Amino acid sequence: MRPGHLKLESDGDALIQVYTGKGKGKTTAALGLALRAAGAGLKVYICQFLKGAYCCEHISLKKFQNIKIKQFGRECFLRRKPGLKDVVMAKRGLAEARNAIKKCDVVILDEINVALKLNLIKLGDLLKLIKKTPQKTELILTGRHAHPQIVKMADLVSEIKEKKHYYKKGIKGRKGIEF
Repeated sequence: MRPGHLKLESDGDALIQVYTGKGKGKTTAALGLALRAAGAGLKVYICQFLKGAYCCEHISLKKFQNIKIKQFGRECFLRRKPGLKDVVMAKRGLAEARNAIKKCDVVILDEINVALKLNLIKLGDLLKLIKKTPQKTELILTGRHAHPQIVKMADLVSEIKEKKHYYKKGIKGRKGIEF
């Protein structure tokens, strides 16, 4: 057991965190957790579903030897009906995540909730991964539309709500802020 990590009273499962909701900041929150964990010497794996574009966070994360980030999506975030290629990439990401939970202290499944909502992966497969996550591993799931069963299993759920967004004023995504 990690220093400072509480032993769970239930059945020894890992702690599961979910960042969901329609507001901006779910991935950003998970990346902040990754930086904190890396600073503490923990090994971090970030699996990005539906994303395939190189973003500024990749430049920063490369500076940490104990953070690995891998994408399983096309060049831009999926904004069309998913195809077979999207399903194959999501399943590949889930397979990599299964390996990562055995080796890493923190595993982030970025946009996994959306991949599930789009039927790129099966709920049963994700639930199985969650249940098999070792106690030493912190598992973080991000993305809108968190499935009710995922929410029920989670130890922490943060719902990020949008109250106001500058996109509605026509301000586009900015390098270093949104990507």
